[in-house]
Amino acid sequence: MTRAIETTDIISKHLPGVCRVSTDLLREGAPIEPDPPVSHWKPEAVQYYEDGARIEAAFRNYIHRADAKQQEDSYEIFICHANVIRYIVCRALQFPPEGWLRLSLNNGSITHLVVRPDGRVALRALGDTGFMPPDKISRS
Repeated sequence: MTRAIETTDIISKHLPGVCRVSTDLLREGAPIEPDPPVSHWKPEAVQYYEDGARIEAAFRNYIHRADAKQQEDSYEIFICHANVIRYIVCRALQFPPEGWLRLSLNNGSITHLVVRPDGRVALRALGDTGFMPPDKISRS
């Protein structure tokens, strides 16, 4: 997770006072076997079981409604890799999670997911790189 850590360091300089928490749950991996299957990426089946359970735990731990007593909006910033982001977006929107690989994200992009107190979810941005110079935009 070297790139994620480096990105966290850069962002943290601009957000003083924001608490940094590191978790292995958001580490990159193979969340679930994609459907339709792809020929260019085929991890061992065991990787789906190991990584999938961990990434699903991240979703369940971090993506939820605010406490009913909460009076103001709250924000959390997750800095992680594309497979985790794509899976979490599919799960949050109640799309089939096996479709995660149908989404494409650029490196360093911003995804903005809103979870409202009533449980409704909105995707405000997926893979936004409009803040980057074109020559810096890349994909893995």
